Amino acid sequence: MEKQQTPVEEIRTPTDAANDMPLREVWHHKDIVRNEIIAGVTGFFAISYIIIVNPVILKDAGIPTDLSVFATILSSMVGCLVMAFWANAPIILTPGMGVNAFFTYTIVVNMGLSWQEALGIAAVASFIYMLIAFTKISTILSEAIPESLKHGITAGIGLFLVEIGLEKAGLIVAGKSSLIVLGDLTKPTPLLALFGLALSLVLYLRRVKGNFFIGIVATSLVAFFFGVKDSGTPTVDLARLGEYHKIVFQNDFSHWMTTPFILAAFSMTMILVFESMGLLQGLLPNKRKFKKTFEGSAVTTFLSGFMGTSPTVAAAESASGIESGGRTGLMALVAAVLFGLSLLFVPLLAYVPSAAIAPVIIITGALMMAAMDGIDMGDFSEWFPAFLIIVLIPFTNSISTGLAFGFVAYPVMKLAVGQGKQLTWPVYLLGGLFLLDLVFSAML
Repeated sequence: MEKQQTPVEEIRTPTDAANDMPLREVWHHKDIVRNEIIAGVTGFFAISYIIIVNPVILKDAGIPTDLSVFATILSSMVGCLVMAFWANAPIILTPGMGVNAFFTYTIVVNMGLSWQEALGIAAVASFIYMLIAFTKISTILSEAIPESLKHGITAGIGLFLVEIGLEKAGLIVAGKSSLIVLGDLTKPTPLLALFGLALSLVLYLRRVKGNFFIGIVATSLVAFFFGVKDSGTPTVDLARLGEYHKIVFQNDFSHWMTTPFILAAFSMTMILVFESMGLLQGLLPNKRKFKKTFEGSAVTTFLSGFMGTSPTVAAAESASGIESGGRTGLMALVAAVLFGLSLLFVPLLAYVPSAAIAPVIIITGALMMAAMDGIDMGDFSEWFPAFLIIVLIPFTNSISTGLAFGFVAYPVMKLAVGQGKQLTWPVYLLGGLFLLDLVFSAML
């Protein structure tokens, strides 16, 4: 009799096994704990710039920078704790880039509303997000998304990360005669980033444990010895933590029945629901954790508005931790601890320059773009909507805009080739909602 082969499940690596492991059991496996800790540290440093950048953006809305630093850190810490203990997922939640720009420049600067009213709009939008997350609507919408679009979302976020990484590295800059040109390779930041990229690639290809984290540390040490560091780090005085209450529960709902409030709330709802859905679909190694993760994200988003910051979303940079082996909520728990410690050591983040973080973001984005393998390139009606998502997310600097064009184009393309009857009603609903979002965004 021929010997029966060992099932695949019995020869999984510790990282694979952790996908379905409850958080309480993770502590009994040293290899998994080590992987998760490294992943949490890597993911935290990849997104740590949000502590500096988010307050700078919200300052233009009128929220004091130093108080906004506290709000950014605390909301991120709460979000990561929710991901750890509610969803058991390797996802880091922070105030979202793009969402904070919509909050500041669309609602406050362009529409002329106060930052308190913007917080009120965020609370209404995130409440609707929670209603969707905790009902069957979230499952219906998630299952309705065509596979080609899911792969397109993953690849689009990957290309977005590559763009972010290249910008942080100074390898690309805004051009005068074109959108993007090559950065000045004689400057310290691009040279340091190229060193970090080469080192991180070698470590990754050699499958060295903690490769990304080692790359960040080594590049930061080189930066320290050669005097390369970022400028613009906000000064934070912990003594002002006692004044944090000035931006807490400041949500203003007094104009909730006005047209600007309603339109802004609708657009923000679309951003929060579908950007979060797209990010989680693209990031989660274990798709079975989507429902719990989506719920946890909705709760944190709702709480963040009352904590005095723009809404939180899943950080695309979570992918850096996931690529480092993160599979459980322990990765998020480690990130939560580091966010808490950063309250004391915010100035020290200046010693981890963008050039040290950029290589990890670039490599992670490149790995996510492998999702294009799942798109049927033989069917133009399948891959063109996915293509729109992939290119428009980085080109417009907005995940929600990329999703909107892809989801509107998909049913149109299918109707054009006579396959409209094969589509379910949620696909048409999503296309219609995204079309409305584009219209309202133009009006705003």
